[in-house]
Amino acid sequence: MAGRILANDRAPPARHRSGLKWLILFVFIVLLAGAAWFETQTSLLQSMLFTRWAGEMSYHVGNGPSSSIRYPVGGPYDARLGYNDIPQYIDALKQRGFAITKQADMSPALNRFAARHGYALYPEKPTAGLQLRDRKGKLLYAASYPEQYYTNFDRIPSLIVATLLFIENHTLLEPTHPFQNPAVEWQRFLHAAGGQIEGMITRHPQSGGGSTLATQIEKYEHEPEGRTQGVFDKLLQMSAATTRAYMNGPNTLVARKRIVTNYVNTTPLSSRPGYGEVIGIADGLKVWFGTDFVTANRILSEPDSSSNLAQKAAIYKQVLSLMIAERRPAYYLLQNHDDLEATTDTNLRLLGRAGVISPEFRDAALNTRLQYRAKAPAPAPINYVGQKASNSIRTELLTALNAQNLYALDRLDLDATTTIDAPVQQNVSRVLRSLKSPGQVNALGMVGFQLLSPSDDVSQLNYSVVVYEREADRNILRVHADTLDEPFDINSSSKLILGSTSKLRTLVAYLDILDHIYQQHLNDSPAQLRKAASSAHDPLSQFVIGYLQTNRRDGLKGLMAEAMQRHYSGDTGEGFFTGSGLQFFHNFESSEDYKVWTVQDAFAHSVNLAFIRLMRDITTYYMDERAAHGGGVVQSPDPGQREDYLRRFADQEGTAFLNRFYKDLKGKNTQQIIAFMLQKAGVSALHLAVIFRSLEPDASIQQLRQFLAAHHAPADEKKILDLYESYGPDKMSLADRGYIAHIHPLELWLGAYLVAHPDATRAEIIDASGDKRQEAYGWLFNSRREHQQNVRIRIITEEDAFNDLLPEWKKQGWPFDKLVPSLATAIGSSGDRPDALATLMGIIVNNGYRRPTTNIEQLQLAGGTPYESDLGFAPSQGQRLYPPELIAVVRKALGAVVQDGTASRLRGTYFNADYTPLDVGGKTGTSDNNYEHFGAGARLISSEPKDRTATFVFHLGDRFYGTVTAFVRGKQSGRYHFTSALTVQLLKALAPQLQPLLGTPVNPNPLAIVSRAQNGAVTASD
Repeated sequence: MAGRILANDRAPPARHRSGLKWLILFVFIVLLAGAAWFETQTSLLQSMLFTRWAGEMSYHVGNGPSSSIRYPVGGPYDARLGYNDIPQYIDALKQRGFAITKQADMSPALNRFAARHGYALYPEKPTAGLQLRDRKGKLLYAASYPEQYYTNFDRIPSLIVATLLFIENHTLLEPTHPFQNPAVEWQRFLHAAGGQIEGMITRHPQSGGGSTLATQIEKYEHEPEGRTQGVFDKLLQMSAATTRAYMNGPNTLVARKRIVTNYVNTTPLSSRPGYGEVIGIADGLKVWFGTDFVTANRILSEPDSSSNLAQKAAIYKQVLSLMIAERRPAYYLLQNHDDLEATTDTNLRLLGRAGVISPEFRDAALNTRLQYRAKAPAPAPINYVGQKASNSIRTELLTALNAQNLYALDRLDLDATTTIDAPVQQNVSRVLRSLKSPGQVNALGMVGFQLLSPSDDVSQLNYSVVVYEREADRNILRVHADTLDEPFDINSSSKLILGSTSKLRTLVAYLDILDHIYQQHLNDSPAQLRKAASSAHDPLSQFVIGYLQTNRRDGLKGLMAEAMQRHYSGDTGEGFFTGSGLQFFHNFESSEDYKVWTVQDAFAHSVNLAFIRLMRDITTYYMDERAAHGGGVVQSPDPGQREDYLRRFADQEGTAFLNRFYKDLKGKNTQQIIAFMLQKAGVSALHLAVIFRSLEPDASIQQLRQFLAAHHAPADEKKILDLYESYGPDKMSLADRGYIAHIHPLELWLGAYLVAHPDATRAEIIDASGDKRQEAYGWLFNSRREHQQNVRIRIITEEDAFNDLLPEWKKQGWPFDKLVPSLATAIGSSGDRPDALATLMGIIVNNGYRRPTTNIEQLQLAGGTPYESDLGFAPSQGQRLYPPELIAVVRKALGAVVQDGTASRLRGTYFNADYTPLDVGGKTGTSDNNYEHFGAGARLISSEPKDRTATFVFHLGDRFYGTVTAFVRGKQSGRYHFTSALTVQLLKALAPQLQPLLGTPVNPNPLAIVSRAQNGAVTASD
């Protein structure tokens, strides 16, 4: 027994052990294959794993900057909506006073996913675009991209769904396996994998065939350029699509329907000139075929019938062609319509064979051809008048974000809360639009003395109204309206001559200079003041030093008050050497010519000559500041300084002449240049020889002989030889040759230079002519030309004075880089912008502080996504520019304009809450601008009207300020005679529209004093 047991314990034969191993291996393989087959059919394991992973991917929006946000790095979808560029946008906005108020925080799992894939997973938006809201959240402007789309799966006609699934993803919506992974269709995947393996063996790779709708979406939305770069990218797409499918749990039926919806909404369909990128079936139908989206859905949802079969088949073929075109959009839609037609017909036959469409419907579709629209759809008409505020903000955002253009800006996922008060904006815009009607213009009291005349064509006038509100740390735009139906913005994009509004800038500059002198000498002893008084030659320094010697106890407040009582004559008989010549000026009313005005009254009544003389005192101050000695530059300087001024003049005026001559001579060949100059020169042999030798310095004597003969200037051989040897460029100066030829020396030089360098640019010519400009003005450096020198030095020193005044005007917000060096700048010759005037008024309303101004309060980038970044305007502390004592007298002067001056028709319109008059002030300005042509002796040959403007810059109490502008351009402007009284009257008429913004009562009958104004009882406007 024991022996039997021992025998049984022996190991089985080797062949039995080997068979058992194979059996176990076979069973394992069978089980593994069964599990794999089961998993491919049910996706049960995947659903559990990916649901868990997806559940860990989340984000929340917290206060302040995020420490765990990660932005996408590629992909058309992310680029189009601006997600890739959010870091740059944030940096740019910070430079403009914005700070992050909220930002998305990603969970660690989502952050890791974004790091690996280059983007985050979340429910993506089917459409997005720029949205602008008013101060209370009301929508001002909205762009949607794509413009049309399916809001959910149930809205897609079943015929489109069936067709898409047949072409792309047969089993996507099968309900028998609720946990199905829509990112992988295993049969197609194995076929594609086999093709790759075969390619590795045969070195002829097989591509395609493995992408499902889900992975295609990941590819064309999030891969760089929407392309798969290799196997690894494909696996990442499948991983992302799988995880996205399980974000809402293991049951994927809803997710699979969403995939279909997303695909038809987001499939890229190339770009079309005049429209841009085309995304989705809905926009594709409109852009490529001109088919209405709503109509297409209605017809495709109807049953086939003889009445609609042809139309339905035509639309269906368009949809099918777009599905096919997605594979190669540019190839099919831009270049090869015949190939797309053939491929579409092939698929129609396959669809008919599979029973997706009926044979009758298939044949009807085959019998129609794709009809492409000839041009891209025209963009919707832009209502520039109704959208002036939003268009202005879009332009600002374009600059702030450094976006490529407005087209790209409108496609950003950006929601901006502006400072605009939409109801008031709309009401003001409505009134402005109504001013194209003569009846409404009459009803608002805008016809009469210094206003419009009954015969004026009111349709040609444009108006602009801008209102700002002062808050504690900022100024905010509330109303921006105008009637110009163009992108051009009268308020902020123009350079207009705004007339006497420049007197406000001149007044502030005058008072600021006095304050500067005051601070300079405030602590001087009596002896120091006496010494300063003896050396002060300009009137402003003399006035301040004299004040300090007698009224020191009254301080700066007393100085400012006395400054407003200084006197200037209104006399028009005096000539003023300014702007390179002798100028005469006139007042708006002849009665102003015979009075001596205080600065206060001259400002209130806008007396031109008083301010011309005030500007003369200002420039004299700057000239004296620059002078090396107390007597001024012309009387005093050392020879070196005097020569420097003369050289500057020669260089400057010579450059101006060369620019003018270049316009005449550019593009001409040698013969044409000679012919042009001969029209100006004398006709003798001497004149001709000088011109010829200057332009052709290397020509032979024989050529000169032929030239003289050709121009009928015979000369004997001795004279020709003498002309040739005596009048060449190496024998005579440029100035002498010009004098003999009766041609400006620089024009003669330029002609020769262009003959030798026919392709020379203006910049090259200016660079090459430096010495020649000095040579042409050699006569000016002759010591016997002292008077002429003094005149030129006076011109240069006046320019220097205005260059010194420029920083003062820039401090006020003046928007340009050069003042016209003329006393006429005091009355508007240097131009201005209404918005820049409002900047100055904002400084005054803020009691001398310049505070940041904004029209945007909040910005939300990528709202509702893991990239969300919210920014708010957080201005830096304002900068004090002027002392309160200065601002107080300016406020008083502005109030006098309304109480007793050129804007007195506004008196009694605006009130405080207790019905006492609101503190209202402003400055008016009117200007005619003409193209003028002068002849010899400064004789006016012709004058062509360019435009006429009237402006009123105002403040309403301590919180609100702005501008009103009336503007007419072109030749017809010469027929209008309105003044700034028109803009004052408009602000008066707008009182009911502005009342909700101001929150104060207004005159229930704002036109009550119109009749008195029309009868001349109200002071005339300038």
